[in-house]
Amino acid sequence: MIRASILFDLVFTIEIRGRIKDNTLIDCGGDNDGGIPFTEATVNCSLSDVIQNPVPAELNKLLPFPELDDGADEIPLVVQFNNFKCGGIGIGVRLSHKIGDASSLNLSGFKPTTGIIKENIITKRFAFSASKIEEFRAKYTDQSFENLKRPSRVEALSAFLWSRFVASKKKEVLPGVADRVYMVLHAVNLRPRFEPPLPEYSFGNLYRIAVTVPSTVEDDDDQEQAAYRLIAQMRESISRVDKEYVKKLQERSELHLDFLNEMVEISNRGEMVSFNITSLCRFPLYESDFGWGKPVWVGSVSLPFSNVVGFIDTVSGNGIEAWMNMKEEDMAKLEVDEELILATAA
Repeated sequence: MIRASILFDLVFTIEIRGRIKDNTLIDCGGDNDGGIPFTEATVNCSLSDVIQNPVPAELNKLLPFPELDDGADEIPLVVQFNNFKCGGIGIGVRLSHKIGDASSLNLSGFKPTTGIIKENIITKRFAFSASKIEEFRAKYTDQSFENLKRPSRVEALSAFLWSRFVASKKKEVLPGVADRVYMVLHAVNLRPRFEPPLPEYSFGNLYRIAVTVPSTVEDDDDQEQAAYRLIAQMRESISRVDKEYVKKLQERSELHLDFLNEMVEISNRGEMVSFNITSLCRFPLYESDFGWGKPVWVGSVSLPFSNVVGFIDTVSGNGIEAWMNMKEEDMAKLEVDEELILATAA
């Protein structure tokens, strides 16, 4: 039943049945209407084995066509139906970032494979309970301002992880680079910022990046003060991605392209250290139902990018799983951080 339900949905997903051409369009005409590849696999373990101890690199095996990881694919969407020996089912979905990212489709001159690193990247999952998230929110609320809005779950966790990231990097010395700029980057949803707003589920990853250049922890009296300042800066950066910004972007889309290319150039020179955060919290990931009920767990896989963090709600909806992709040597420093270990202790 669930297999038939998925196939039925794929048949009528006309917009992404074609093939990507020149990184600018999806051609659904003639031989290019190749349909959406659908594969099935038998998994020699129980679903509970995956859920209880998810290993991101192993989860990649539940996705079809691993050769598409280099970003050179022409296929917009592929799906793999995984049958576990216990009778459980896992659905692996791979959506091309070329169409999931609006800038990849609407801007020419930016290579979609930019930033992909094939070697030396490791992904770790750090789970934060609802009570720990609330503890961060209380800790990072500046009591000196009576009417100041409390940090959101995402803001509080962003501030905490940033502090641990900086702590793991502050002793690092890069030959030939005197000073480096540290940046926190947040993906901001543009749909509600259009005039008129786009529908909530408009197809495409319609986002732009909000850039925050925070003061580092060692420049402040304590971590709380650093967190107060960072959260205020993040809010200001995100607020600038408003309706007026979207209007200017529509009039001169090359502005964002110039920004992307400049960020890549600075990063490649080693002059910038970015900490990229994208949040899927409050997305209806756990509402998907193909006939056998809602999923018991939703997770990510290992991604070929450095210093990229994805937030996903826990099944309860109140805790957050942080899926962190970093270079192996950087992750080795981060995962032994005492504060991070205490924060993720069961």
